[in-house]
Amino acid sequence: MNRPRSASPMPKGLWIWPSDFKAQRIALRKVAASPHLMAALTAIGKSRDGMSDAELDDAISDNSEWTTLWVIRQLTALGFVEFKVDLFGNPAKYQLTDAGRNALATITGQPPSPKPPAVAPLRPQPAQPTPPSSQPAVPKAV
Repeated sequence: MNRPRSASPMPKGLWIWPSDFKAQRIALRKVAASPHLMAALTAIGKSRDGMSDAELDDAISDNSEWTTLWVIRQLTALGFVEFKVDLFGNPAKYQLTDAGRNALATITGQPPSPKPPAVAPLRPQPAQPTPPSSQPAVPKAV
């Protein structure tokens, strides 16, 4: 079976973050020109705790899980997004990496958003000793 040259097995997209500065600027322009990539990047950037697949699909609002998957694969391949798995039953979340925050800041012209605080595992805290009272001890009368 001969396939026409115009048909490619994979949709076109950005799959490698270039090392050359000019090529990086071109890649950022391509990201900025894509409404799906920008919608996903800004939605994840605005989210404090990251976004699940369903939340991201709603944010992109294209009603296509395949397009959402294609967008996430590109952003992950570029190093802009990372996938955080929750081991305790909550949905896994996509979060921006430092490169993603810098790329979003470069594209939008806004300062980079701060990195969300790391979630510490829940452990019981040891009891805090009560501070000594500030009143002097009164000797007991015998």
